[in-house]
Amino acid sequence: MKNQVTTIYKQAERLAEITKTFIISGNIIRAKKCLQIADELLLNGSNETKNAISNVYVFSVSTFMELRHCSISNLFPQNLKLEYNKQINALGV
Repeated sequence: MKNQVTTIYKQAERLAEITKTFIISGNIIRAKKCLQIADELLLNGSNETKNAISNVYVFSVSTFMELRHCSISNLFPQNLKLEYNKQINALGV
């Protein structure tokens, strides 16, 4: 029970941390698997799940990748890439 994740937002944050750990360790296959899971949740999840993936997961992972100069376009699946582009355009960057 000590490691129990309680909300969808905390779950999205945890998935982002796992994804970033895989990227750091060079395990790109597992990182891509995490990204694919997030992509499917963004496509098929409830509205709350979609918001969590968009606001927590995409923001966290894309910021991390940009700071480390990783190519987002090579790793992000289609739906996550679209969401990332929406965020970038909304920010006016």
